[in-house]
Amino acid sequence: MAANSLDRAKQAVRTQVWDALTAADAVHDPSVHGRIPHFKGAEQAAARLATLPAWQRASVVKAVPDKAQLPVWARALEEGKTVYMAVPRLATPKPFYLLDPASLTVPPAEAAASRTAAAIAPTVEVDALRPLDLIILGSVAVNRDGARIGKGAVYSDIEFALLTEAGLVTSETIVVTTVHALQVTDTLKLPLDVGHLETGT
Repeated sequence: MAANSLDRAKQAVRTQVWDALTAADAVHDPSVHGRIPHFKGAEQAAARLATLPAWQRASVVKAVPDKAQLPVWARALEEGKTVYMAVPRLATPKPFYLLDPASLTVPPAEAAASRTAAAIAPTVEVDALRPLDLIILGSVAVNRDGARIGKGAVYSDIEFALLTEAGLVTSETIVVTTVHALQVTDTLKLPLDVGHLETGT
């Protein structure tokens, strides 16, 4: 599929999902268009994710600063996992925050908020990261084959490429996302953006 056609196909899927979430009053944001949906039920999705063996085995995870995934980061810190979170837009020379549960000065649920993380967590270069057991992504749409569409800003793609080049992502690294049930589509063919996902809905 040509690049322009692929972009149009992705945008059509995003719009359909954003419209469905809005119609169902399934998000917290006044307008979900153009965003990773901050969906209602994110805490329950995080709890379901925590039942996966891949989550239970993981000691080092990379998170994203999306509100929908905040319960996931908080749970990771509460369980003693080391969390790396991308600086928004990768805008600093050291593009990841290091959240070490052993050295937190605030409760995990508070530390997981991106503004708090920016205030309390040191930033680190890619070379300073430990190998990742689990990568958590925000998504607009997914299917059960593991395909994913983000909001179109490509930062997840850039992060994934940086981490892969550094040898921190391997074939053993699990990539997961948490989404609302309305974000899971089995009727639309999704282009594969990043990795192979396990979904918590």
